[in-house]
Amino acid sequence: RYKELVSYVKEFGDTRVPARFTKNPALGQWVCNQRSNFKNFQNGVVSCGMTKEQIQQLSNIGFEWRIQISTSWINSKRSEEMIKNSQDDITSCSKRKEFEFSC
Repeated sequence: RYKELVSYVKEFGDTRVPARFTKNPALGQWVCNQRSNFKNFQNGVVSCGMTKEQIQQLSNIGFEWRIQISTSWINSKRSEEMIKNSQDDITSCSKRKEFEFSC
């Protein structure tokens, strides 16, 4: 899936793959799992499925472990699918709200 993510970055310019990305649902879920695994790694969970090497590899392509979005981004056309598929309530966002994809 890493190579698919690299292709996504080339197309969209970021690693904000929606959890339910219609073009490639498996990639969206994989990215979501990487964020979840990273959180577990940070919390010391040994069996989290994430290594320092994987973290470095993803970081090298600009992987966003935690995502913050701005109001202007919320209003952009590109955000529509992510917002539609999100289970988080981002309508109450004033200027910035931390946004993590739920798995």
